[in-house]
Amino acid sequence: MLIEAALKEEGVVLAAAFDRPGTTFAGRDAGELVGAATGVLITEDARRAIASADCLIDFTRPEGTLGHLALARELGKAAVIGTTGFDAAGKAAIARAAEVIPVVFAPNMAVGVNAVFKLLEVAARILSEGYDVEVIEAHHRFKVDAPSGTALRMGEVVARELGRDLDHCAIYGREGVTGERKAETIGFSTIRGGDVVGDHTVLFAGIGERIEITHKSGSRMPYAIGSLRAARFLHGRSAGLFDMQDVLGLK
Repeated sequence: MLIEAALKEEGVVLAAAFDRPGTTFAGRDAGELVGAATGVLITEDARRAIASADCLIDFTRPEGTLGHLALARELGKAAVIGTTGFDAAGKAAIARAAEVIPVVFAPNMAVGVNAVFKLLEVAARILSEGYDVEVIEAHHRFKVDAPSGTALRMGEVVARELGRDLDHCAIYGREGVTGERKAETIGFSTIRGGDVVGDHTVLFAGIGERIEITHKSGSRMPYAIGSLRAARFLHGRSAGLFDMQDVLGLK
Protein backbone atom coordinates (compact mmCIF):
# COMPACT_ATOMS: atom_id res chain seq x y z
CA MET A 1 0.00 0.00 0.00
CA LEU A 2 2.85 2.40 0.77
CA ILE A 3 4.41 1.68 -2.61
CA GLU A 4 1.12 2.12 -4.46
CA ALA A 5 0.35 5.38 -2.64
CA ALA A 6 3.86 6.75 -3.23
CA LEU A 7 3.56 6.14 -6.97
CA LYS A 8 0.35 8.18 -7.10
CA GLU A 9 1.14 10.96 -4.62
CA GLU A 10 2.20 14.29 -6.12
CA GLY A 11 5.48 15.56 -4.73
CA VAL A 12 6.55 12.14 -3.44
CA VAL A 13 9.14 9.88 -5.06
CA LEU A 14 9.77 6.27 -4.08
CA ALA A 15 13.54 6.39 -3.50
CA ALA A 16 14.26 2.92 -2.13
CA ALA A 17 12.75 -0.24 -0.69
CA PHE A 18 14.41 -2.79 1.55
CA ASP A 19 13.59 -6.01 3.34
CA ARG A 20 15.25 -8.31 5.86
CA PRO A 21 18.47 -10.11 4.94
CA GLY A 22 17.72 -13.31 3.09
CA THR A 23 14.45 -12.03 1.65
CA THR A 24 13.24 -13.70 -1.53
CA PHE A 25 12.25 -10.24 -2.82
CA ALA A 26 15.84 -9.00 -3.08
CA GLY A 27 16.67 -7.69 -6.54
CA ARG A 28 13.05 -7.52 -7.66
CA ASP A 29 11.29 -4.30 -8.64
CA ALA A 30 9.41 -2.83 -5.68
CA GLY A 31 6.51 -2.07 -7.99
CA GLU A 32 6.02 -5.75 -8.73
CA LEU A 33 3.81 -5.92 -5.63
CA VAL A 34 1.36 -3.44 -7.17
CA GLY A 35 1.76 -4.38 -10.82
CA ALA A 36 3.90 -1.42 -11.86
CA ALA A 37 7.54 -1.00 -12.83
CA THR A 38 9.32 1.60 -10.70
CA GLY A 39 12.99 0.99 -11.39
CA VAL A 40 13.50 0.74 -7.62
CA LEU A 41 14.95 -2.64 -6.74
CA ILE A 42 14.33 -4.15 -3.31
CA THR A 43 17.58 -4.44 -1.38
CA GLU A 44 18.77 -6.15 1.79
CA ASP A 45 21.04 -3.20 2.57
CA ALA A 46 19.05 -1.01 4.96
CA ARG A 47 21.82 1.55 5.35
CA ARG A 48 22.14 2.10 1.62
CA ALA A 49 18.37 2.33 1.18
CA ILE A 50 17.87 4.87 3.96
CA ALA A 51 20.88 6.90 2.79
CA SER A 52 19.27 7.32 -0.64
CA ALA A 53 16.04 8.84 0.70
CA ASP A 54 14.92 11.96 2.56
CA CYS A 55 12.54 10.09 4.85
CA LEU A 56 12.13 6.54 6.12
CA ILE A 57 8.58 5.18 6.50
CA ASP A 58 8.55 2.15 8.78
CA PHE A 59 5.70 -0.25 9.56
CA THR A 60 7.49 -3.33 10.87
CA ARG A 61 8.06 -4.62 14.41
CA PRO A 62 9.63 -2.73 17.33
CA GLU A 63 13.03 -4.40 17.14
CA GLY A 64 13.28 -3.80 13.40
CA THR A 65 12.05 -0.23 13.63
CA LEU A 66 14.56 0.70 16.33
CA GLY A 67 17.39 -0.66 14.21
CA HIS A 68 16.21 1.29 11.19
CA LEU A 69 15.71 4.41 13.31
CA ALA A 70 19.30 4.20 14.54
CA LEU A 71 20.46 4.23 10.92
CA ALA A 72 18.19 7.17 10.09
CA ARG A 73 19.59 9.08 13.05
CA GLU A 74 23.16 8.33 12.02
CA LEU A 75 22.47 9.37 8.43
CA GLY A 76 20.44 12.47 9.35
CA LYS A 77 17.20 11.28 7.73
CA ALA A 78 13.62 11.96 8.80
CA ALA A 79 11.46 9.06 9.98
CA VAL A 80 7.75 8.23 9.98
CA ILE A 81 6.98 5.38 12.40
CA GLY A 82 3.67 3.51 12.23
CA THR A 83 4.91 0.44 14.10
CA THR A 84 3.06 -0.42 17.32
CA GLY A 85 3.87 -2.58 20.33
CA PHE A 86 6.80 -0.58 21.74
CA ASP A 87 7.64 -0.89 25.41
CA ALA A 88 8.73 2.09 27.52
CA ALA A 89 12.39 1.64 26.55
CA GLY A 90 11.50 1.62 22.86
CA LYS A 91 9.45 4.79 23.16
CA ALA A 92 12.32 6.43 25.03
CA ALA A 93 14.71 5.46 22.22
CA ILE A 94 12.39 7.11 19.70
CA ALA A 95 12.27 10.27 21.80
CA ARG A 96 16.07 10.37 21.96
CA ALA A 97 16.35 9.97 18.19
CA ALA A 98 13.89 12.85 17.75
CA GLU A 99 16.35 15.13 19.50
CA VAL A 100 18.58 14.74 16.43
CA ILE A 101 16.20 14.06 13.52
CA PRO A 102 12.51 14.87 12.85
CA VAL A 103 10.17 11.96 13.65
CA VAL A 104 6.44 11.42 13.28
CA PHE A 105 5.47 8.59 15.63
CA ALA A 106 1.78 7.68 15.71
CA PRO A 107 -0.20 4.50 16.43
CA ASN A 108 -2.46 5.17 13.46
CA MET A 109 -1.71 7.28 10.39
CA ALA A 110 -5.28 7.40 9.01
CA VAL A 111 -6.74 10.89 8.89
CA GLY A 112 -10.16 9.60 9.98
CA VAL A 113 -8.77 7.89 13.07
CA ASN A 114 -7.00 11.06 14.10
CA ALA A 115 -10.24 12.96 13.68
CA VAL A 116 -11.76 10.42 16.08
CA PHE A 117 -9.00 11.14 18.61
CA LYS A 118 -10.10 14.77 18.55
CA LEU A 119 -13.78 13.84 18.90
CA LEU A 120 -12.90 11.70 21.92
CA GLU A 121 -11.33 14.69 23.64
CA VAL A 122 -14.61 16.58 23.31
CA ALA A 123 -16.76 13.60 24.30
CA ALA A 124 -14.66 12.82 27.38
CA ARG A 125 -14.97 16.41 28.62
CA ILE A 126 -18.75 16.39 28.17
CA LEU A 127 -19.26 12.86 29.55
CA SER A 128 -16.84 13.15 32.45
CA GLU A 129 -19.34 12.13 35.12
CA GLY A 130 -21.70 9.16 35.25
CA TYR A 131 -20.36 7.33 32.19
CA ASP A 132 -18.27 4.16 32.04
CA VAL A 133 -15.68 3.99 29.28
CA GLU A 134 -14.90 0.85 27.30
CA VAL A 135 -12.63 0.49 24.24
CA ILE A 136 -13.40 -2.34 21.82
CA GLU A 137 -11.08 -3.20 18.93
CA ALA A 138 -10.98 -5.91 16.25
CA HIS A 139 -8.16 -6.90 13.91
CA HIS A 140 -7.12 -9.74 11.60
CA ARG A 141 -5.81 -13.03 12.95
CA PHE A 142 -2.19 -12.17 12.10
CA LYS A 143 -1.84 -9.10 14.36
CA VAL A 144 0.68 -9.90 17.08
CA ASP A 145 0.12 -7.15 19.69
CA ALA A 146 -2.96 -6.44 21.78
CA PRO A 147 -4.65 -4.16 22.47
CA SER A 148 -3.84 -2.32 19.27
CA GLY A 149 -1.78 0.84 19.41
CA THR A 150 -4.81 2.77 18.20
CA ALA A 151 -6.99 1.39 21.00
CA LEU A 152 -4.35 2.32 23.56
CA ARG A 153 -4.09 5.84 22.17
CA MET A 154 -7.88 6.17 22.37
CA GLY A 155 -7.68 5.14 26.01
CA GLU A 156 -4.85 7.60 26.63
CA VAL A 157 -6.83 10.45 25.06
CA VAL A 158 -9.90 9.76 27.19
CA ALA A 159 -7.88 9.18 30.37
CA ARG A 160 -5.99 12.45 29.89
CA GLU A 161 -9.20 14.44 29.49
CA LEU A 162 -10.65 12.76 32.59
CA GLY A 163 -7.53 13.45 34.63
CA ARG A 164 -6.64 9.77 34.99
CA ASP A 165 -3.47 7.76 34.42
CA LEU A 166 -4.16 4.94 31.96
CA ASP A 167 -1.37 2.84 33.48
CA HIS A 168 -3.38 2.71 36.69
CA CYS A 169 -6.98 2.68 35.48
CA ALA A 170 -6.88 0.34 32.46
CA ILE A 171 -8.52 -3.10 32.66
CA TYR A 172 -7.33 -5.42 29.88
CA GLY A 173 -9.33 -8.54 30.69
CA ARG A 174 -12.19 -9.77 32.83
CA GLU A 175 -12.80 -13.32 33.96
CA GLY A 176 -14.57 -14.99 36.85
CA VAL A 177 -16.10 -13.09 39.75
CA THR A 178 -14.71 -9.60 39.15
CA GLY A 179 -17.01 -7.64 41.43
CA GLU A 180 -18.76 -4.45 40.42
CA ARG A 181 -17.12 -2.25 37.86
CA LYS A 182 -15.07 0.57 39.38
CA ALA A 183 -16.13 3.91 37.96
CA GLU A 184 -12.60 5.17 37.36
CA THR A 185 -11.53 2.23 35.18
CA ILE A 186 -11.26 2.16 31.38
CA GLY A 187 -11.85 -1.30 29.94
CA PHE A 188 -10.35 -2.82 26.81
CA SER A 189 -11.77 -5.69 24.75
CA THR A 190 -9.75 -7.29 21.96
CA ILE A 191 -11.06 -9.36 19.04
CA ARG A 192 -8.79 -11.23 16.61
CA GLY A 193 -10.05 -13.06 13.57
CA GLY A 194 -10.23 -13.38 9.82
CA ASP A 195 -9.05 -10.47 7.70
CA VAL A 196 -10.47 -7.54 9.71
CA VAL A 197 -8.32 -4.54 8.78
CA GLY A 198 -9.13 -2.59 11.93
CA ASP A 199 -12.29 -1.62 13.84
CA HIS A 200 -12.26 0.61 16.92
CA THR A 201 -15.11 1.74 19.15
CA VAL A 202 -15.08 3.81 22.32
CA LEU A 203 -18.25 3.29 24.34
CA PHE A 204 -19.45 5.83 26.91
CA ALA A 205 -22.12 3.92 28.85
CA GLY A 206 -24.38 5.89 31.16
CA ILE A 207 -27.66 5.15 32.89
CA GLY A 208 -30.30 4.99 30.18
CA GLU A 209 -28.03 5.83 27.23
CA ARG A 210 -24.90 4.78 25.38
CA ILE A 211 -22.69 6.90 23.13
CA GLU A 212 -20.39 5.09 20.70
CA ILE A 213 -17.66 6.67 18.61
CA THR A 214 -16.49 4.20 15.96
CA HIS A 215 -13.96 4.03 13.17
CA LYS A 216 -13.79 1.11 10.72
CA SER A 217 -11.01 0.61 8.20
CA GLY A 218 -11.99 -0.99 4.89
CA SER A 219 -8.40 -1.11 3.63
CA ARG A 220 -4.87 -0.13 4.63
CA MET A 221 -4.66 2.63 2.03
CA PRO A 222 -5.67 5.39 4.53
CA TYR A 223 -2.62 4.44 6.64
CA ALA A 224 -0.37 4.77 3.60
CA ILE A 225 -1.83 8.10 2.50
CA GLY A 226 -1.49 9.48 6.02
CA SER A 227 2.11 8.29 6.18
CA LEU A 228 3.00 10.21 3.04
CA ARG A 229 1.31 13.28 4.46
CA ALA A 230 3.49 12.85 7.57
CA ALA A 231 6.62 12.55 5.41
CA ARG A 232 5.78 15.81 3.63
CA PHE A 233 5.18 17.45 7.03
CA LEU A 234 8.73 16.53 8.11
CA HIS A 235 10.36 17.96 4.99
CA GLY A 236 12.61 20.85 5.95
CA ARG A 237 12.42 20.20 9.71
CA SER A 238 15.67 19.60 11.56
CA ALA A 239 14.48 17.65 14.63
CA GLY A 240 11.51 17.02 16.90
CA LEU A 241 8.98 14.39 17.91
CA PHE A 242 5.56 14.77 16.31
CA ASP A 243 2.38 12.75 15.88
CA MET A 244 -0.48 12.87 13.39
CA GLN A 245 -2.29 15.49 15.46
CA ASP A 246 0.65 17.78 14.68
CA VAL A 247 0.61 16.78 11.01
CA LEU A 248 -3.11 17.56 10.70
CA GLY A 249 -2.96 20.77 12.73
CA LEU A 250 -5.33 19.43 15.39
CA LYS A 251 -3.31 20.54 18.41
